Amino acid sequence: MTDVVLQDPRPLLAVLVSFVAAILIVASYRSPNVREGWTLVASLAKFGIVASMLPAVLDGAVFEYSHGAFLPGIGTPIEFVLRADALGMLFAFLASGLWIVTSFYSIGYMRGLDEPNQTRYFAAFAVSLSTTMGIAFAGNLVTIFVFYELLSIATYPLVAHDETAEARSAGRKYLAYTMFGGGVLVLAGTALVYLLAGSVAFTPGGIAELANADPGLAMLAFLLLAVGFGVKAGIMPLHQWLPEAMVAPTPVSGLLHAVAVVKSGAFGVSRVVLDVFGPELVFDLSLPFGFTAGLVLSTIGAVTLTAASLIALRKDHLKRRLAYSTISQLSYIILGLGLFGWYGLVGALLHIPAHAFMKLTLFFCAGNIHAETHTDYISQMAGIGKRMPLTMGAFTVASLGMAGIPLLAGFVSKYYMLIGGVRMGAQLTPVAYYLVGALLLSGVLNIAYFWPVIYTAFFEAEDAHDAKPLVDFPLGGESRSIVAATDGRGAPDDVATDGRGAPDDAATDGGRAGDEDDESAGDADDLDDVIDDADAGDGGDSSPDAADGVDESEVPDADLDDLPTDEDGVVRPDFDTSERDFSEPAERVDTGDYAVDQKPSDADVPFGPGRADAPDEPSDDIAGADRAADETAADETAADRGDADAHVDDAHGDDAHDDHHHGGPPAGGWEHIASLDALRGRESTWFTLGPILTVMSLAVLLGVVPHDMGFLELIELIVDTRLPEEVMRP
Repeated sequence: MTDVVLQDPRPLLAVLVSFVAAILIVASYRSPNVREGWTLVASLAKFGIVASMLPAVLDGAVFEYSHGAFLPGIGTPIEFVLRADALGMLFAFLASGLWIVTSFYSIGYMRGLDEPNQTRYFAAFAVSLSTTMGIAFAGNLVTIFVFYELLSIATYPLVAHDETAEARSAGRKYLAYTMFGGGVLVLAGTALVYLLAGSVAFTPGGIAELANADPGLAMLAFLLLAVGFGVKAGIMPLHQWLPEAMVAPTPVSGLLHAVAVVKSGAFGVSRVVLDVFGPELVFDLSLPFGFTAGLVLSTIGAVTLTAASLIALRKDHLKRRLAYSTISQLSYIILGLGLFGWYGLVGALLHIPAHAFMKLTLFFCAGNIHAETHTDYISQMAGIGKRMPLTMGAFTVASLGMAGIPLLAGFVSKYYMLIGGVRMGAQLTPVAYYLVGALLLSGVLNIAYFWPVIYTAFFEAEDAHDAKPLVDFPLGGESRSIVAATDGRGAPDDVATDGRGAPDDAATDGGRAGDEDDESAGDADDLDDVIDDADAGDGGDSSPDAADGVDESEVPDADLDDLPTDEDGVVRPDFDTSERDFSEPAERVDTGDYAVDQKPSDADVPFGPGRADAPDEPSDDIAGADRAADETAADETAADRGDADAHVDDAHGDDAHDDHHHGGPPAGGWEHIASLDALRGRESTWFTLGPILTVMSLAVLLGVVPHDMGFLELIELIVDTRLPEEVMRP
């Protein structure tokens, strides 16, 4: 089929509409309703522009807009060109449609938590979708590189939205990996392709001149481009930015993991395989021991999806478990793109929308749980299914789809890839059977790390909850560490000076809030003793000792006598666990290395609900003990005047919902909400429930009628025009 090129400005309009909306959003910062109205109008307009091109693209047309040459070249100049072909439409149609759903969810989530800097959030979100459209419609490697880098810049404010030290660190790591790491590799690969072929334009089936180029240099260019784009797709060992980015608000996590960022990486690898080198050349480029470029790519995907699934088993923090699940699931796409054949490529491309629908559902559910109950840890979710039946029901459906259960989106894409691997192993190379084994193993691991969440939510009661993880040995870690209560980093004076530590952090070094009531009460008493001792010693005046809250030498004898100490009174970890009853969970202490992560993802917002209204905010130069005491007094004052927004716990902000707690079931257990009551809006706002059920329904429909949804038809057109005739559709 020969593409019919139509000169049309609609690809450019799809890029610009949300950029213009970002300007209007900033201009409307004084009126939240108008500001968010612009967001919804822009999302609907963008989707309408993209959808208007879909029928013609399915008939073989290509919409093109060229701004002319903007870089000189050795031969022909390099143009800034936007092309809406079948492959670009797959990504653009998906991203623009999901932006509508995510916009509604963002309104409910950001308002529900009274998040700060909402204008900046919605503006950055709009700019991110502009750059995503640019990646989808880029007509050559230079254009996609420009938008690839702009996407990193546009999403940085979203990753660092909370403005905490942890958020800024995650943002810097995100830029270091995706912009200065992946972007540099993409630029180097682009330059090498231009030197070898004299062209960087995307050509269905690959640039012909590359087939005649030096094989070693061609292989180098392929690896530079594949790894450069793969950084955003989270391939190992270049994946560390992705779990760290979970510090962002949950809608941002959905953007990062399902809509724009990681999908742009997977889409970039797709462009390299299908439109720069072509599937045939990728299979023919050989390395020693019979490994072709395609098999190298698939092996990277197989190793990543297996390792990420194993790591997900040990994560107790729900969003971090989902983050490693994303790393695993994106590697299915990378693996499938390396399978030479019709089935493998169709399965890889179909997993782009399948993963988007399922993973966005999962992140929306995690965000809804956090917004309503401030619960982030799986070990605190026993029985939460009766409190949030619709949310956890949607989570269950999406989890089953991720594991590849039939009649859901994940099954269809994985089935195509399995058939592609078997056919490649039987007809071309037996090494492909290893890839089939990795796919099957990963499916089992998907069940292993999603089932505990479902079981905990629906089949465990709060009072009979077993907090042990699925894997109770070093590979999986323990949700409650056997390490002594302090490891040399978390002395009690850190709590007084940190300004964000919750009372239950006194005996640890930043562990999560929401421990058992008896532990929290004991730690709070310890903190009060520390503050009282500091005040008694210096009369409340600042001094070098008071600046640190309390003299460290006094801590073991004054407040931590229950900890093992040596003859000098210094706390020493007791590693003798011979008397431990292993039927009971060990005392939990944050180590940062096991299932317990250091802080909840998007709860540690120092600018949380009511923060600005809290009276007499202490300045930075107040001593640690005095600062903690002043904040406690301020909280009591606000509580006395009935201020519902008073900040009780700086780590989370006050919970204005009916549960009035921070993580885990409240004192009386979860409130039981029947399904009909949940549908009437008792579970949470419909601004969040509506998007959850919508995206879940799309995941079901893609599994039941994939061709009728348009995605499979579009993907078949893409693959048919990229493969040589001898390996066309069976």
